[in-house]
Amino acid sequence: MTKKLLTGLVFCMALTAVFPILFLICGSFMGNMEIRELLMPVLGNMEGFASWKLMPQYPTMMHYVELLLDSPEFFVMFWNSVKLTAAILAGQLLVGTPAAWGFARYQFPGKKILFTIYIALMMMPFQVMMLSNYLVLDQMRLLDTMAGIILPAVFSTFPVFLMYRFFQGLPEAIMDSARIDGAGELRIFFRIGIPLGSPGMISALVLGFLEYWNLIEQPMAFLKTKEKWPLSLYLPNISTEQAGTAFAASVLVLIPAVLVFLAGQDYLEQGIVSTAVKE
Repeated sequence: MTKKLLTGLVFCMALTAVFPILFLICGSFMGNMEIRELLMPVLGNMEGFASWKLMPQYPTMMHYVELLLDSPEFFVMFWNSVKLTAAILAGQLLVGTPAAWGFARYQFPGKKILFTIYIALMMMPFQVMMLSNYLVLDQMRLLDTMAGIILPAVFSTFPVFLMYRFFQGLPEAIMDSARIDGAGELRIFFRIGIPLGSPGMISALVLGFLEYWNLIEQPMAFLKTKEKWPLSLYLPNISTEQAGTAFAASVLVLIPAVLVFLAGQDYLEQGIVSTAVKE
């Protein structure tokens, strides 16, 4: 009996979590008139309550056709998001992986203090660092450029923290055996550290993709030219009269994030577990 109750409770919680996605998918196949009738109390500031249907009365692909064929700015922002996300993740691998390896495998003066600073920076929200970032980017003449978004994110501390936990868990005996066989530190890093620590690197990439694909605050603060905006800034600029287009755009934005999450789900779970392990 208890098991059935728990199963039912979990099912209800899962349905509650999935409902917004069903809301988006159904809305993307509804016509403008049907959406207006259901959401008029919200979109038209009228009295009463909005209603919704799980199945559109007259399904249509009009919003997807309009978005994919008649909205060139959608594709411009899509490729801006691809370039931003790919550049940030590649930079985090190049910068964060050696940093995490150094923290995990070597002892040096000030290591604990420096790592504590890393953790403190990781916990600071963007709003706290926004003004200082703006001033630095202004001095470097990187405002309103893609590099002004990419460079600060490349040096993010969270990937270092996540990969640090994986590298720290590698047996020291393997390193000692490699040193006895004549392997240098650089070779140990590339031949042992990266292959064995790849789950941590992949989990960092998955989490990074989910964050930077939906990046909105940094582009909104640092990018003024609309042609440089990522896809995450496309949706806030859709008017209430284009609710159907907004639903379709939300579904298309969601698809890459869902695919990446499903592909890296196992590695992501390992990353979450590793961050919970105490030293």
